Amino acid sequence: MNKNIAVVGATGLVGRTMLMVLSERKFPINNLTLFASASSAGKSVEFMGKNYVVQELTENNVKNCDAEIALFSAGSDVSKRFAPLFAQNGCVVIDNSSQWRMDKSVPLVVPEVNPQAAFKNNGIIANPNCSTIQAVVALKPLHDKYKIKRIVYSTYQAVSGAGKMGLQDLEDGEKGVPPKKFPHPIAHNILPHIDVFTDDGYTKEELKMINETRKILGDESLRITATTARVPVHYGHSESINIEFYSPVTREGALEALRGANGVIVCDDPQNNVYPMPLDAAGRDQVFVGRVRQDMSVENGLNIWVVADNIRKGAATNAVQIAELLVNGK
Repeated sequence: MNKNIAVVGATGLVGRTMLMVLSERKFPINNLTLFASASSAGKSVEFMGKNYVVQELTENNVKNCDAEIALFSAGSDVSKRFAPLFAQNGCVVIDNSSQWRMDKSVPLVVPEVNPQAAFKNNGIIANPNCSTIQAVVALKPLHDKYKIKRIVYSTYQAVSGAGKMGLQDLEDGEKGVPPKKFPHPIAHNILPHIDVFTDDGYTKEELKMINETRKILGDESLRITATTARVPVHYGHSESINIEFYSPVTREGALEALRGANGVIVCDDPQNNVYPMPLDAAGRDQVFVGRVRQDMSVENGLNIWVVADNIRKGAATNAVQIAELLVNGK
């Protein structure tokens, strides 16, 4: 059944990718409405051979919108103000910001992991953080088989996670131009700093991964710590994940679980230099897992390396997949 769709933040990096993914996946659209800030209003955006004029996101324009599903990628402040207005209009919002993720009344959904949660919404569904999405897709089959006790995240995140300005900082830095988005040059450098620091020394990005993983996997008892870093890569987040389980785990058993998992591609042949890399994941929607090996320092421990395109699976594609769940009813 065709649906009336709105994309909020349609001219941004993720918004444009949402439109690309909607087109690629042949999402059943009846009417499409595009919203952005006043500075982008009036621009023309092409979608499936037709040009659409971007509207300014205002309360009046929202009230006159017939959207049944709205894909949001416009930041927390915009989502806080406008997502409830769409919901009051009978529209289901799928929001890519951090605004609603830890709200107990809002489901936090990764379709390969907890699809049923999408149907317990009150008009708003949260799209998780990009680094969390790819992690839980890889962790879910292992959690089901062995039950996770503890997780140690170390991430190596692409500059596109910081939007257009992040990409620009990397390109400018290659020419010796000082950064505008990041506090230090990102070219030829690594910044162990994503989002703002909190009083306990963690960054908000690290706390997002910790709290969102527990919520998505439905297990508040999980012991999790994280260190997140920005690296000079355009697209594709990489993650080293160390996992401790309650049950004995083997490399062979873990690989079997991962190979049978929805949305996972196993790239694990170290003797032939086969392992996941950002260059291979860029532009694709799957989560790539490799370097699977037992942790010799603890009982029931495992190390895995996880890579995915942070703008696609980490944002736009996951949001579209949630919309597909709503349309298909499963």
